[in-house]
Amino acid sequence: MINSKQKHRILAVTVGLVILSSVAILQIPNKTELKSLIVQGTDIASVKVAVSSVGGEITHELGIINAVSVKLNNTSLQTLRQHQDILHIYDDSPVELSGKPSDSSQVSMCEPSSDQYLNTCYPTFTGASALHSEGITGDGVTVAVLDTGLWNKSHLIDDSNGYRVLAQYDINKPDKKAESDIHDDSGHGSHVTSIIMSYGQTTSQLYNGMAPEADLVSVRVFDADGQGTYAGVISGIDWLVANKDTYDIRVLNLSLSAPPKSYYYDDPLNQAVMAAWQAGIVVVASAGNTGPDPMTIGVPGNVPYVITVGAMTDNYTPDDSGDDVVASFSAAGPTHAGFVKPDMVAPGGHILALLDKSGHQLAIDHPEFMEPTYREFFTMSGTSQATAVVTGAVALMLQADPSLTPDDVKCRLIDSARTASTRKGKLAYSILQQGSGMVDAYNAVYSTAIGCANRGMDISKDLDNIEHYGGPVNQDEVGNYYLMDPDGGQYTLWDGSYSQSTGYIWADGYIWADGYIWADGYIWADGYIWANGYIWANSYIWADGYIWADSYIWTTNLSEGASINSWVPQE
Repeated sequence: MINSKQKHRILAVTVGLVILSSVAILQIPNKTELKSLIVQGTDIASVKVAVSSVGGEITHELGIINAVSVKLNNTSLQTLRQHQDILHIYDDSPVELSGKPSDSSQVSMCEPSSDQYLNTCYPTFTGASALHSEGITGDGVTVAVLDTGLWNKSHLIDDSNGYRVLAQYDINKPDKKAESDIHDDSGHGSHVTSIIMSYGQTTSQLYNGMAPEADLVSVRVFDADGQGTYAGVISGIDWLVANKDTYDIRVLNLSLSAPPKSYYYDDPLNQAVMAAWQAGIVVVASAGNTGPDPMTIGVPGNVPYVITVGAMTDNYTPDDSGDDVVASFSAAGPTHAGFVKPDMVAPGGHILALLDKSGHQLAIDHPEFMEPTYREFFTMSGTSQATAVVTGAVALMLQADPSLTPDDVKCRLIDSARTASTRKGKLAYSILQQGSGMVDAYNAVYSTAIGCANRGMDISKDLDNIEHYGGPVNQDEVGNYYLMDPDGGQYTLWDGSYSQSTGYIWADGYIWADGYIWADGYIWADGYIWANGYIWANSYIWADGYIWADSYIWTTNLSEGASINSWVPQE
């Protein structure tokens, strides 16, 4: 049995929030320079009073985490830190979307076609097309996409039932709500939405999108360059949770990520995401494009409760699964709290989806990735795209069984995923690279599994700072990662190296030794709970010696901005 005095080796990294791009280091502000911050307390009313008392300007109310975003100078900041009603102060500086293609990788159709709408392949590859033929198309399920906005394109905004965009919300506009159109200047949000729910069909009646008859709520928090802030993203999630019942929002797609700088529970964006999950919204988040090294899972994908998605690619041979690989850019686990992530992988290499060749910045900057014959299709790679595939699968599951809770959905996705294994039955990739395996929408819909996700954790206690949790992954003295079972044994998982193995199969139903369920959210040391008063810094020590204390101050020298996932070369 492991007691509180034993030290566990865990890794750490620095962080900001960018949809998979790097963050600039900022200088500590001078006394008069205004700084954008997020200020959190026990309740939003007392926080507003405290901020006003030091002359701060409130720019967003973030009720979902009992916080406000503010502008104030360094003198006021120092005064505010002493206020008894203030619990945390986080930086909220913007960052830019960065990264361009590093090669001229080919743009390729999934297969030759003379159709107006190409066969995008991922619905067939994941079993979604088979569900469509059975009438399971996502009909009646509302999906929220928090991104760069929406292209006013018929197959994105319409389906067989007519106009299906229930609401659009722009956190940067004075009226915020838009009944008709919030234009997508970037194209990232439209590409992601197309993967989830495009109603376009080939002449052989194959849909382009995963859930072609789902309804949509679009929230814009990023601009044409993919820039945003923590406050903007949290504000968007706050609005979605507040309007969940109005639009019957069941799924939230978060194709964004950032390197973490604290444990999952102490990050304000993660707190908002956890609140959405607690409210009954299935949150699907990107693992990040920062792989293939271990310990690269980003925020909010490092939240143990949510469904975190990595990327695989078919090597431009969709009919041959034997040469499929986990994408080299796909972030790998474990998280800094020892959880297995990603939860699964999905198609994320050279993904075709709709984009406006003349109106979207991505298409203008990278015309070489427009499909040469069918000029409304654009190819992108990333965990953003893989996340959208899984979001569509979730919509199909919820149409088939609306009673499913977020934990039920996660359990059935994990239960039905196809693990990449060699023909001798060994894992082709560590579970810290592929999670439970490749998403299988068809088998997820028909799975009857229950109670196999997020066991041993209480999200309400987590949000209330009563209990926080560690996962079952640890690291030995030579750097190998291993899985601890409830009886104290261990299974070696990974030495941290990356190999684009081929010749394996995505097998069904890979079972861990002794029936151990790795996705449980196992609490360390035979049920020991990391209670509120326990000092994590004295117990969790990673191999590089970096320690996060409970009193870590976000505002010291790093910026916390937000943006869409940065570009990665086609793979």
